[in-house]
Amino acid sequence: MIVIQGGTVVTVDDAGTVHFPGHVVIDGDRISAVGEGAYPGEVPAGADVLDASGMVVMPGMVDLHYHTAIGKGFCDHLPLLESLEQFWYPSIRALDPETAYWAALNSYLESIKCGVTTVNDMYRQLGGLARAAEEIGIRAVLSNDVALPEHNLDTLQDNKDSYDAVHGLGGGRVGVYVGIEWLPLASPELLRDARALADELGTGIHVHLNESLGEVENSKARFGQRPTEVAYDAGLLGPDCVAAHCVWLTDHEIGLMRETGTHISHNPSSNAKLGNGIARLPEMLAAGLNVGLGHDAAESSNTCDLFDVMKFASLVHRASRGDASLLQAPDVVRMATRNGAAALGHETGELSAGKKADVILVDTRSAMFTPQLPGDPAQLYSHLVFAADGSAVDTTIVDGKILMRGRELTTVDEAAVLAQANLALQRIVAAIDYKN
Repeated sequence: MIVIQGGTVVTVDDAGTVHFPGHVVIDGDRISAVGEGAYPGEVPAGADVLDASGMVVMPGMVDLHYHTAIGKGFCDHLPLLESLEQFWYPSIRALDPETAYWAALNSYLESIKCGVTTVNDMYRQLGGLARAAEEIGIRAVLSNDVALPEHNLDTLQDNKDSYDAVHGLGGGRVGVYVGIEWLPLASPELLRDARALADELGTGIHVHLNESLGEVENSKARFGQRPTEVAYDAGLLGPDCVAAHCVWLTDHEIGLMRETGTHISHNPSSNAKLGNGIARLPEMLAAGLNVGLGHDAAESSNTCDLFDVMKFASLVHRASRGDASLLQAPDVVRMATRNGAAALGHETGELSAGKKADVILVDTRSAMFTPQLPGDPAQLYSHLVFAADGSAVDTTIVDGKILMRGRELTTVDEAAVLAQANLALQRIVAAIDYKN
């Protein structure tokens, strides 16, 4: 049993309850109690008591669109397609299971240190990724990078093999979805086959859609339709589908997303850095779509820090629309937690009895959270979204297991992971003869 008490508990429940202070009790992999004040009665013998004084206790964050990163700091001056062709595709084609393992372990380590407890990771060599996720303790939904055969990435058979090999590992923490790279590397037939495979396996789908204007024009030229229209007609969309980016959705396409119950991952920092534009998030939310947040890839955002994504998700829309009322802090926190969990069908994203015990403690005893007014939820949410970054996360718990405590990882040797990740990048750069 873990008893967390003394901290401010941000539940993200239906009522948006915040306890000043409160307690959270974890029994096994589930939350057994959440309430106001200290733990009632005597703490059971043998319980691990976490003193959260001066901290915020909140749900772990869900990074809804994620790619393991082999490297970052490359192609910073290039738009999407050129950066893909110059570094991304060559690097992931050169992957082997061991290199993918170290890249994933390093990526997941950074995410855990920034308070992310779930990743929705589309990449290659899923055996290496699953090994990393199982070892470090993060919750991971993995999908292959499926494209038409001529593009030399993954096939649907690769994805099925991955599902058979690693789905359900880590006591169910590791799941496998069917992944589709994007329409320029796919066809309607491939999308139909992907839907059939997902239905056969009883799993979900992860796909890039409408990320760039170039993708939209490519789809119109090849198929006579926009990407979301192609996906809809192929039957790819649905309540088990996460569509990433969706920057260039028309009203009609937003309607198709609503009709099918498709979930969207909004990735504003990556979209901005790659010059892909600003998604119509206010219209998506007004249409009732479930929208979560993702960092995309460290190659295109330079960080796995979802606090950074939360801040950008609010600021970019306020700036572009000239409207400071958009994307208020409590709504953004919900996008980063509960909405992402709902998109993946996970029992996480809120602190309520019976939910999975994915919890983080954020230390407010620093300048980024100062000054504070005691008992003011609006100011607290503002600090979390507009002032904080991942370095404020003190403790990360997944499935009732403490993965980081006092900023120290408990499941892996951080220094060894960082060293091996550097060597992995060097091997890839040498293999593809890349010059930055």
